Amino acid sequence: MRRYEPWSVLSQLSNEMNSLFGTPAGQAAADPSNMATSDWAPAVDIQEEKDRYVIQADVPGVKPDDIEVQMENGILTIKGERSAEDVQEGNGYKRVERVRGSFHRRFTLPETADAENITATSRNGVLEVVIPKQEKVQPRRITVQG
Repeated sequence: MRRYEPWSVLSQLSNEMNSLFGTPAGQAAADPSNMATSDWAPAVDIQEEKDRYVIQADVPGVKPDDIEVQMENGILTIKGERSAEDVQEGNGYKRVERVRGSFHRRFTLPETADAENITATSRNGVLEVVIPKQEKVQPRRITVQG
């Protein structure tokens, strides 16, 4: 038998995302902003491409107007709310599993992220946040004169 720990999967996912963006796991755990402050957490996929990072979050039933994406001090915050419907036991419900309420996710972005040009779109219940990478300064050779 194994003890059921519902938050272990989220903790593991958070550690993987932090390692992707170069944040040490201990630092993320010590950050009070990572405390559970929401009713649910959307599942996310994070992809690094040659010239951008892409975060896709599953937010079915959340209207685009109810989603807020912010960038501040190298931290991308995605928050929003899925409206609660009145669930009355007399209406034939046997089980209610779909979570309602607010969600809140934070991601530490690498220094190569271009914070000024982040875009977000919501289609078919998937929020896509595109974070372009800054153009790298090409190294140049400096001639030593003698």
